[in-house]
Amino acid sequence: MLELTKKILTKVSFDKMLFQKELYKALKWITDAEEIKKFQEWCIKEFGTVYPIIIKKAFAQASVN
Repeated sequence: MLELTKKILTKVSFDKMLFQKELYKALKWITDAEEIKKFQEWCIKEFGTVYPIIIKKAFAQASVN
């Protein structure tokens, strides 16, 4: 499922709002802390220069929940 999410994020990365929506959606179903960490690293590597604030907020909120 994580690989599908990565594909979706890559496809919607042209649109800021779609990217944010899909990122938050993905973080709702990922429960394993190690998986979240790997996913965060991947997001930063792939989209950190384009959407750093969205990524930071999403993962900060995910760690609170």
